[in-house]
Amino acid sequence: MILSLRQLTIITGVAIATSLCGTVAAQSLPPDEDGALARLNSSPRHGEWATYDAGGGDMVRAWITYPERGDQAPVVIVIHEIYGLTDWIRSVADQLAAEGFIAVAPDLLSGSGPNGGGSESMDRQASVAVIRTLDPLDVNRRLRAMAAYATALPSAGDQVGAVGYCWGGSTSFGFAVDYADLDAAVVYYGTSPEGGFDQIQAPVLGLYGGNDNRVNSTIPRAEQAMSSGGRNFKAHIFEGAGHGFLRAQSGQEGANKSATEQAWPLTVDFFKAQLGS
Repeated sequence: MILSLRQLTIITGVAIATSLCGTVAAQSLPPDEDGALARLNSSPRHGEWATYDAGGGDMVRAWITYPERGDQAPVVIVIHEIYGLTDWIRSVADQLAAEGFIAVAPDLLSGSGPNGGGSESMDRQASVAVIRTLDPLDVNRRLRAMAAYATALPSAGDQVGAVGYCWGGSTSFGFAVDYADLDAAVVYYGTSPEGGFDQIQAPVLGLYGGNDNRVNSTIPRAEQAMSSGGRNFKAHIFEGAGHGFLRAQSGQEGANKSATEQAWPLTVDFFKAQLGS
């Protein structure tokens, strides 16, 4: 079949439009681990390193990414995985900034590495080993100080949310127990606390892979305790997805990508509803 120039133009236009729609859709999600650095390098948003005092001279390094907006923005604390503050976590912060939030990612391994370094001074296995030694009381103290530092920024409002991944997901839930001024918490595939649910003031959103029963077996205790106390906890389990699905989007034969495509909009909508963005 021979196509006319007009027909070719229409077909080409449809192909280009389809390609652009796919690009826009991809850009509305955080990248996977392999695409993190490229996303950071191409971001139009301002990101910078900062160091804040978490009390008694405990200096914590953090990555801050600012949204492009003309008014004050709510703050979201991004709590890293057991692997420490990586380029991928910074790219997640960048995507939150694209949605209008000031995203701050503290390096909770600050001072724990060789020669007083943090995540940048350790490989993945060393980070895993060290992070298991952290005292939750110290972690929460650093997170509270991060919230105070970030909300004092001239372009920030006073609303604060937290989101964490893997170890950071558990830490986000634990921070909701610890910090009464937290306005919203999101837990990505992190275990639930063993207690303290009656202290939680913030609504909590939990996002879990269906093939992650080590974590998911701890959901019922949170659901029961939060429900009996009249607290807001909503859990979503994405069938077929594995642990770490937002970072490993190519895994589980497409289920991780599907989970990402569902979980990320839920995260953004939840924060916008709870933080007033």
